[in-house]
Amino acid sequence: MSANDRETVSGEASDEVTAWLSANAVPLSGGLTAGAPTTDLQPLGKVLDGVRVVGLGESTHGTREFFQLKHRLLEYLVTELGFTVLAMEASASAGPAVDAYVRGGVGDPAKVLAGLGFWTWRTEEVLDMLKWMRAYNDGRPEAEQVRFVGIDPQRSGDSLAVLEAFLTSVAPERLPALHSKLGVLATAYPGSRPDPQQKLMHEAVNLLEYVRDYDEPGTPAGAVAVRHARILVRAADLVTRNGQHPDPERTVSAARDRYMAEAVGDILDDADHPDAKVVLWGHNGHVAKGRSADSTTAPAPASLGGHLRERYGDAYYALGLLFGEGSFRAHRIWPGPWSGVGGLTGRIAEGNPIGPAPANTVEAQLATATPADHLLDLRHAGGEDAPRAVREWVDATHETRTFGALVTRWVYRRSVSPVRLSKEYDGVAYVAVSTDSRPIAP
Repeated sequence: MSANDRETVSGEASDEVTAWLSANAVPLSGGLTAGAPTTDLQPLGKVLDGVRVVGLGESTHGTREFFQLKHRLLEYLVTELGFTVLAMEASASAGPAVDAYVRGGVGDPAKVLAGLGFWTWRTEEVLDMLKWMRAYNDGRPEAEQVRFVGIDPQRSGDSLAVLEAFLTSVAPERLPALHSKLGVLATAYPGSRPDPQQKLMHEAVNLLEYVRDYDEPGTPAGAVAVRHARILVRAADLVTRNGQHPDPERTVSAARDRYMAEAVGDILDDADHPDAKVVLWGHNGHVAKGRSADSTTAPAPASLGGHLRERYGDAYYALGLLFGEGSFRAHRIWPGPWSGVGGLTGRIAEGNPIGPAPANTVEAQLATATPADHLLDLRHAGGEDAPRAVREWVDATHETRTFGALVTRWVYRRSVSPVRLSKEYDGVAYVAVSTDSRPIAP
């Protein structure tokens, strides 16, 4: 955060704002776990009228309670509001295997979950959610089943396997090039092989152009091959982009969010599923409808949620998830220039304890108004019916805590980021205590 931004950060909420936050909070009296009566969630029905995509965020990738609440909200959105797809910040390549499982296919749920390629989702909580999706789909016609889609063009091993099988059938002479030139996409992470010429992506584009000739009516194998070849193109683009660029829109993070938004758009625009309604699972930073940026820098590139808001307007609803105190899982890295993916202190994510949020953070202000777990719709907070103090509060810059898969040892406890609630979220969920997500044994 810049010095100029720090001067504009608001302090503690006024009594009038605190009273409004308390009066408009929706207590999660049914708890955080799925299967409970949904009486406390009924206000969401009115809030989400006309919404086609609900973005469920999280301020950490390792909070058990966030995952449990998302499962509970998914259950409610599917069973009572007619949502049909769970789109997850997870491998687009491995997504079809998870979808096959939840729709009654064979396979070990823990293995298909691991196939998504993200340690963050290999937890008991997410596994329970997949099992619920399968149980819900059991006995239902295909058109009424809830689907799973991975939207992140990373970890593309499954796509390589599909294309290997396809080329073995139609063009075995292309197999050596597939392995030698594109095999790295099975595990390479975004930005890991920066190349201004993007030779890897051009190889993927050439493969896509070749398999397109087989995408004809009545040839489902060709259509599947084309879908997976597109994933490889996006993955190769991310792998060869830089993390920094004079044009923020050309960075790897900007491209990743754009590709994930396109994947959600593909679901909504699918002619075979014209009534699709999507529950979107990702980090707060991705699902936010906008991004706060330092006043001294260029405008931040659009987030995944920002792209969706631009395209679908109020039919996209961004719900940020925040917590008060406790602990969460993440890899710890050493502070300094040697930090980053290569600076992981261990191969197993650790619990990271953290105390109550500072008084000037959004989390602390929500806790003052309503200490227990609750939801808060913010769309009407900026309207004329809301008190002026509330409109000013929701539009001011505050501080909030946000963590990804990595945290900096020692320093993370003091880490805060600027946030303007009116710019980033349509609503928030507050969880008083965070505990570590529970990993599935290897």
